[in-house]
Amino acid sequence: MKLIFGCDPNATEFKKALMAKAEELGHEVIDYGADDPIYANVAVQVAEDVVAGKADRGVVVCGTGIGVSIAANKVKGAYCACVTDVYQAQRATLSNNANLIAMGSQVLGIETAKVLLENYLANEFDPQSRSGVKVQRICDYEDETR
Repeated sequence: MKLIFGCDPNATEFKKALMAKAEELGHEVIDYGADDPIYANVAVQVAEDVVAGKADRGVVVCGTGIGVSIAANKVKGAYCACVTDVYQAQRATLSNNANLIAMGSQVLGIETAKVLLENYLANEFDPQSRSGVKVQRICDYEDETR
């Protein structure tokens, strides 16, 4: 799987460790850097390029994960889940078809974050599951309002 990673300057080392974990798991990684202190800029760019098909999924990181998640979710077709535990990481894909995840470098330990990344990447969304109709409603609403 091809993955795009981005973060703000405060989360550079955290992001690098996550990228190394993704490579260890056999994924191709693209680094969108960490130079811009306006985290929304990199989050939006990662989200736009995931939606455009330049990668399969994206991972964005800031201090809490909240800001990059909000920013990424402003992009039509981007569905970014801010994850803090294994169940959320699994369900981001299985129940919500999230094409991005966000994490906070100041609220998660790196080893926990690596486990969350691994769980997120290990799952695929099944549109025929009971979550399929729920996710479709989100997509339909987005089309109705944008």
